[in-house]
Amino acid sequence: MNVLITGGAGYIGSRLTELLLEKDYKVTILDNFMYNQTSLIHLCNNKKLKIVNKDVTDLAFLKTWVPDYDVIIPLAAIVGAPACDRYPELASEVNYRQIKAIVDSLGSDQKLIMPNTNSQYGNSDSIITEESEFKPLSLYAQTKCNAENYILRGGNGICLRLATVFGSSPRMRTDLLVNDFVYRAMADGFLVLYEAHYKRNYIHVMDVARTFLWCIDNYEKMNNDVFNVGLSDANLSKGDLAVAIKNFFPDLLIVEEDFKKDLDQRNYLVSNEKLEKTGWLPKYTIDDGITELIKAYEMVINYNNKAFTNL
Repeated sequence: MNVLITGGAGYIGSRLTELLLEKDYKVTILDNFMYNQTSLIHLCNNKKLKIVNKDVTDLAFLKTWVPDYDVIIPLAAIVGAPACDRYPELASEVNYRQIKAIVDSLGSDQKLIMPNTNSQYGNSDSIITEESEFKPLSLYAQTKCNAENYILRGGNGICLRLATVFGSSPRMRTDLLVNDFVYRAMADGFLVLYEAHYKRNYIHVMDVARTFLWCIDNYEKMNNDVFNVGLSDANLSKGDLAVAIKNFFPDLLIVEEDFKKDLDQRNYLVSNEKLEKTGWLPKYTIDDGITELIKAYEMVINYNNKAFTNL
């Protein structure tokens, strides 16, 4: 089976590529390497890996590639509210028009699996399910909502609404909440929390990668549907998360400030029951992620943090 991953050298993609190759899939990576990452070098001896240095905003080129693959996983995206606010036109081009071009080129016998985000849920007092209404608070969330809606109108594709991802990856990111908090605990020794009571759900990057494989194997029964992907026991407030990290850093100073609003106003509790009922279960806990991040940051803590962020 041939798999095309756009943005496959990124945070999730570099982990997913490893798993697909281990399962003996043929994998083509389409990536413009905009962060100068070398996250797939360790896989280049695998003859089933092909790497194409190309930008997905070249929609005409993209459309010629899509028909040749059994599975298309569009990971290429401008990720997060700050990055999308900085590059709004590029965000719309990559996050939405890329998906539209893929859907328009897709055959009925091909599989499409797209990562969406819990960000579309915005701020809610109710427990979030896949039936909950969209309340996007950012351009990032809006572009992802638009892409998901276009896929579902086409009738062929699985959309995964990912919780906030954490954990180490060959294309490391420190600008995700768990990863950021652990980094600051090691580098600074203190955390400053704004609106510490705000909650969100979390998921390990390897569990995200495993979910894509699960969707490939169970495509027929999951097709044309959406699934929340997260840890059901990790609907945590920022304060809860800080305390969990303090268990590893007893001298960590946690300061709560109320003079400033958080730039990210997301606040919700998410149910992942629908995905779990398909037989999928996560393997990695928050503590697993903190443990491995501590080891990872021993290698990168002396580097300029800008090398490991999408901002």
